[in-house]
Amino acid sequence: MSPAVAVEAAVAQICPVAPGNAATYINQISGYVLFGVLSLFAVSVATGLGAIVAGRMFGMAHASKIGVVSLAVIFMCAIGYVVLPAMVTSIVGTGCIG
Repeated sequence: MSPAVAVEAAVAQICPVAPGNAATYINQISGYVLFGVLSLFAVSVATGLGAIVAGRMFGMAHASKIGVVSLAVIFMCAIGYVVLPAMVTSIVGTGCIG
């Protein structure tokens, strides 16, 4: 076995690991952030729908337009919320070097 092959085999086995119990806290914080983002989606959808309804009820066309644009932006953000983590995972992989 040549030295280059031995080094390559050793490098292929290097994977990052969080120290101590940090992984549990990282998972907990990530869960809180994801829950917060989902709750902001719900609040923003309710606000957009409220702008549309209020704009129609009170004859304010600009409020209705802003509500429709808000819902379109929220829809695009929701697509990004689903697609972007999958893209990052496919680029980074397992995180192991090799």
